[in-house]
Formats: sequence, C-alpha cells, structure tokens
Amino acid sequence: MTTMTDTALAEFKMPDVGEGLTEAEILKWYVQPGDTVTDGQVVCEVETAKAAVELPIPFNGVVRELRFPEGTTVDVGQVIIAVDVSGGAGGGAPATAEQATVPEPPKAAEPVTAAEPETEPAAPEGRKPVLVGYGVAESSTKRRARKPAASETATAPTAPTAPAAEPVAQQAAPAPAPQSPSLNGHNGARPLAKPPVRKLAKDLGVDLATVTPSGPDGIITREDVHAAVAPAPAAAPAPQTTETVEASAPAAPSPVAGTDVRETRIPVKGVRKATAQAMVGSAFTAPHVTEFVTIDVTRTMKLVEELKQDKAFDGLRVNPLLLISKALLVAIKRNPDVNAAWDEANQEIVQKHYVNLGIAAATPRGLIVPNIKDAHAKTLPELAESLGELVSTARAGKTSPGAMQGGTVTITNVGVFGVDTGTPILNPGESAILAVGAIKLQPWVHKGKVKPRQVTTLALSFDHRLVDGELGSKVLADVAAILEQPKRLMTWA
Repeated sequence: MTTMTDTALAEFKMPDVGEGLTEAEILKWYVQPGDTVTDGQVVCEVETAKAAVELPIPFNGVVRELRFPEGTTVDVGQVIIAVDVSGGAGGGAPATAEQATVPEPPKAAEPVTAAEPETEPAAPEGRKPVLVGYGVAESSTKRRARKPAASETATAPTAPTAPAAEPVAQQAAPAPAPQSPSLNGHNGARPLAKPPVRKLAKDLGVDLATVTPSGPDGIITREDVHAAVAPAPAAAPAPQTTETVEASAPAAPSPVAGTDVRETRIPVKGVRKATAQAMVGSAFTAPHVTEFVTIDVTRTMKLVEELKQDKAFDGLRVNPLLLISKALLVAIKRNPDVNAAWDEANQEIVQKHYVNLGIAAATPRGLIVPNIKDAHAKTLPELAESLGELVSTARAGKTSPGAMQGGTVTITNVGVFGVDTGTPILNPGESAILAVGAIKLQPWVHKGKVKPRQVTTLALSFDHRLVDGELGSKVLADVAAILEQPKRLMTWA
C-alpha cells in the first residue's frame, strides 16, 4: 500500500477496498499539503462500484502531495498521496518530492504542475488497470500525464466530473512556456489534455491532434474543444459534426439555438455503473417470471401500530416493511427450494440453508442492496434493529462492500414512491425479489360488504431456472396470506 523514497517520502496507494475492484473515485480529501497526519487517520473518502469507503493512512508524517483532485477515478495500485515521514516540518518544495518519486529531470516535471486542476503543485498520473490488491510500484511512478503516447493512452479512460477540470483553463501556470512547442500534438507528440477534456472530445467526436491548445504549456482546454467543433465543416474531420452534446458548441449556421444547454452528459461510474452492469447481466441471463397479488393488509397495519407501543420495540423502527420482511422469511421457511442459486460453471443448483435478506435502498449515489446476514435466525425485535441499522447506514452513504455481498433474496419497496407495483429485476446470484406497492385505502369486499380497507399489491419476480410456476406461486401466496392474517406469523413460524 505504501512505498518509500530516498528522501523519506512515503507514498500511499489506492487499495483494493472491495474484494477485487479495480478502481475508485476520490469523493473528498480530509487533508491538504502541509497537514500533519498520524497512523490510522482518515485522509479521504472514496467511492467504489459498491460503496463509499473512508481510507486511513498507515504512517505518521506531513502531507506533501495530493496526487489526484476530488472527483478523479483512480486505479487500484496508483499513488494518491505522498507524505514526508522524515520528521521534518514538511515545508520543502513539492518539486523535490516529485523528483524523488519520478526519475525525471525537473524540466519534464514542471508542466505536470501546470496541468493539475488543484492549486497545489500536484502531479496527476496516468491510469493503468491493476487487478491485484495494491499493484506494483512501477505503475504508479512512471505512468504520468505529461509523458508521451503511453501516458496519454493510460489517462484517456479516466472520466472525472467536469468541475474537476475547469480550473485547468483558469490556473496561472508557473511552468516555463518554451516547452509548449515541443509538446504540441502537431510536433509529433501526443496532445495534452486533462481526462475530463478528453472525455468531452470523445463525446463530441473531436480528434485532439487537430485542436490548437490555448492553455498553459500547450494544454488543451474545454474551450479549445468547443472551438474545434464550431467550425466543423472547415477545420475538422467528419466525425466532429456528429453527437453535439452542448448548445454552447452549436454548428456555425444555427444562431437560433442560443446558449441554452439542451443535453447534459453524466459519467457513469461507481455504484450506478455497477448497478447498470449487474441489472443488464441479470436481465439477459436469468429467465424472469413475475407474478402479482393484490391483498387487504388492514390487519397488518393495525399490528404495526400495536407493536410501536410494545416495550420490546422501544427505540426500534417499526413499520410495514418489518412485517413484510418477516412474512417473506416465513414463506421461504415453508418453501425452502426457492432459496437457491444457479451455478452456471458447474451446472448445479446451490440450495441455501440461510437467508441473507437484501433491502433495496435508494441513495444519492444510486441504488444499493445491502443485506441482513442470517435474517432467518432473527427474532422480530432483532430484525427491526437490523433493518434500522441497514437503512440509516445506507442513507449516510457508509454501507460497506461486505454488506452488499452474499444476498439470497431481496425486497424492494416501490410503494414509498406512491407506485402500485412493478416487475423488479433479480439481483445477480439471487433467486427471487419481492416488490411491495403503495398501501392505500381502497374499496374492498370484507365480510360480504364493500368497505374502505388498506390494500397493496405484491409482485414476485423469480429465476425460472430455479423456481417453477408452482413454487413461485406458493411463496407469493404465503406472503400474501400472512399479511392478510398476521397471526399466521405465530402459527406458521
């Protein structure tokens, strides 16, 4: 996770915080150059494809460099922060740390400072996929954004959010200007641009080699890319006339468009990217079947209110989801074959004798599905406590990667959005998912008379390789029966 240089500069690398994940986005830095850090102190928060995680640093010293700004996606194994552990005041010039880290003369290191979107003279590195925990030292010390073709190729996949790139065009660069001609793409070297600018150019179909840079030291800015699009018929190849992303770069003969933005492109990364990939894989791998049932849950709603007054639930969150979760657990106990997984490699059905109950949670970073381990073995108060912790942790963005692994079945409560029902997609590796619709007062035939009753619709999707129609119907019917007559929680449990 760390490397040391001859000048006692310790380098902390992006660790594999999610069991095999290859990259993470830096969400927030808690320290700045010049700050003193101690062993175990949290220095930043990162978001992987599974969760947001705080990273503690494993040594004492003074921060010399933050290698990447907030919003940057960094590969596992790349150095993200350099710390002076010699015991000095940490006031040495950052350029010294740069020389100690990279075997390059100062002349080649200066333009890197100019390209950094932060005001600190940090040096961003090119991205290189690293599949093992902490990577290798060479990848983090030699792959740099200022290098020719190799670093440019490595940097291109990085797609941090646009705000991280804006300061590039505004920063007054201390680097010597005479180096620009030798680094311009027209003189044989690869064109220089930050990852967000490269992403913009790719979206607009702009070849960076044809763009005239206006930034310090020959760096291409966002404005340069937009300028290259505007005169497309005269100065750019055909691909530049396609995929116009922003109205700030319209075709020259279209003044009516004005300056209003008609489209916004948002990089897909982190939790949202992982969710999208998982849902596509699930939808086109497992043959889905969805069944529906509309039921009267008036008695369940009354029981919820009674449990709120029970001393056994003091301080605990009691709501309909608690009893719905318990109903599903009882239904699985009565129909254990539904709790299984499909092993494609070995062509086997894996029966699970435990239930890790997933609860879909919408967070600012996207949909996540943490699960309650061994939910089948919990009492009702214990289940209520686990649900409360799961929800509060997810809302705070602190759900750990481990909490989202190993789920067997899931509940998604679409009713909180006022939705009556839906056809949920299975989480990969799971056999079933139960969608719960909004609970509303509706006319209902009760004891031979039409009365207003609390009614909801349940939808159960299941993997038809594992669960046939009869088994899926029994599970859904059992959940419905318990919620209609919650006393069955005692007689069937």
